[in-house]
Amino acid sequence: MDFKFNEADEAFRLEFKSWLEKNIPRDWRDDDELADPDTKSEFERRRAWHRKLYDGGWMCIHWPKEYGGRGATLLQQVIYNQELDQAKAPPTVNFQGIARVGPTLMQWGTPAQKNRFIPKIPSAEEIWCQGLSEPNHGSDLAAVETRAIDKGDYFLVNGSKVWTSNAHHADFSTLLCRSDPEQPKHKGLSYLLVDMKSAGVTVRPLVQITGEHGFNQVFFEDVQVPKENLVGKKNEGWLVAITNMMFERTIHGGRTDMMVEVRQLATLAARVELRGSPAIMDSYVRQRLASFACEAEALKYTSFRQLTRQLRGLPPGPEGSVMKLGTTDLNLRIQNFAMELLGAYSQFEYQTPGAIDRGKWSHRMLAARRGTIAAGTNEIQHNIIGERVLHLPKG
Repeated sequence: MDFKFNEADEAFRLEFKSWLEKNIPRDWRDDDELADPDTKSEFERRRAWHRKLYDGGWMCIHWPKEYGGRGATLLQQVIYNQELDQAKAPPTVNFQGIARVGPTLMQWGTPAQKNRFIPKIPSAEEIWCQGLSEPNHGSDLAAVETRAIDKGDYFLVNGSKVWTSNAHHADFSTLLCRSDPEQPKHKGLSYLLVDMKSAGVTVRPLVQITGEHGFNQVFFEDVQVPKENLVGKKNEGWLVAITNMMFERTIHGGRTDMMVEVRQLATLAARVELRGSPAIMDSYVRQRLASFACEAEALKYTSFRQLTRQLRGLPPGPEGSVMKLGTTDLNLRIQNFAMELLGAYSQFEYQTPGAIDRGKWSHRMLAARRGTIAAGTNEIQHNIIGERVLHLPKG
């Protein structure tokens, strides 16, 4: 198996690496990624970085050129993400719009919808969220209760969506609604584009254990959505939603190179003491670090299997569920072990004076659990792997 990139791909890497070295904000610190993105100032700071990437031609590189992208190959996307990770670049904004909404509209949108919405996504001029999950149905996405009644020129929407990331920043939201309650569960659904500033839209933050409120519950009370904002056909919105979810599962699962976390953990182990010596000198600590490193390498090569399938034009395999389950579970165990290493210092909150590494490890530990819930809980991933890969009987 050949893991080397060709000359053209390495030239692409060098070009992007050079651009990053010249343009990453000099005041950006390694742990600034933990700064609360829910504040207006931090969000605008990240939007400015996003815009800088866009102005430099380094945003939405995987999009076709006719939509403002670079038409980058799959391998170039991998290189792009590797270099952003290695450079510890600031996070960008409009993830939902770039990764899910834009590609979905490219496939299902009308010419008018494409012209209206797609050009403002890469620049973050308009921020998007997605309204899929509902309070009473967990991972059963098709059990939609939010209603969209056809009123001729518009749909009248009533209902609620939950775990809506960035709804408090968003200008628009996708919305999966039940437009015909008489049809079976996966039928009678419609996929709408909703202006978040419409009368009747209320965003209520869900405060997490870290103190952030990136997730929200959104209420729709007699919200009028113009008919031209229907994507696909009325009552056939499940087909559009499936397209959206395929993009989500392709890109979700967290960092694929978990060795970045393992190396940082090893650095921490070299800084803190255990029984009067650097913790990294202890055999138990070294064994744990080695175990994490082995798992991280195994996940990396699993991601290569997934990449190989895509390069061969094959449909997604079980690697997606394995990667999502493996990376989030490993990350949770890494952060918990960091708490063991820190001992009493693990009680220091992020940016507390006297905290080791400015308290970033306790923040990461508290935030790690959400990765096991988002984009299909790890319990759901266990079921998928058990039933569809190992062919175990249903419980």
